[in-house]
Amino acid sequence: MAFFEKTLASEVKYEGSILRVRRDTVELQNGDTAFREVVDHTGGVGIIGVTPDGRVPMVRQFRYPFMAETLEVPAGKLERGEEPLQCAVRELSEETGYTAGRFVSLGSLLPSPGYCAETLYLYLALDLTPGRAHLDEDEFLNVEYYTLPQLHDMAMSGALTDAKTVLAVLKAEIYLRDEK
Repeated sequence: MAFFEKTLASEVKYEGSILRVRRDTVELQNGDTAFREVVDHTGGVGIIGVTPDGRVPMVRQFRYPFMAETLEVPAGKLERGEEPLQCAVRELSEETGYTAGRFVSLGSLLPSPGYCAETLYLYLALDLTPGRAHLDEDEFLNVEYYTLPQLHDMAMSGALTDAKTVLAVLKAEIYLRDEK
């Protein structure tokens, strides 16, 4: 049996610079109606890079919704019409200064599909060459280096809490193991 909900009406409640919130009226499979609140977002990318000597550049930054710092893979928002790989190249360079000789797609994820229409694309960046970071003017972060085994342990212990980061670490580790 295929599940579906038919949109009957849609009303934008808020439109900001990075997201839009709407309230939709939907018809359910049984003919009843219900409301759905949806956050529309252009999506983004997360990049886990590995240097030739096995170090992984991570970014530590303050995340306002949680009023705390998080340790994450470099990441960023897709501009309208931008291809995910193009965004990955840009964000890796902006946040860490690195350029990659090779990018490997690690797939995509839906961070919170119950209410948010956002897709995040994950990439593994290899054959890294160092350079100079060039952050956006409203972006403040520190680059820290870890090994994949360290990050794996942090993901499994709960020390890494960002979903895209946990998934990127585990997928990169599996990809690199299988590539050998």
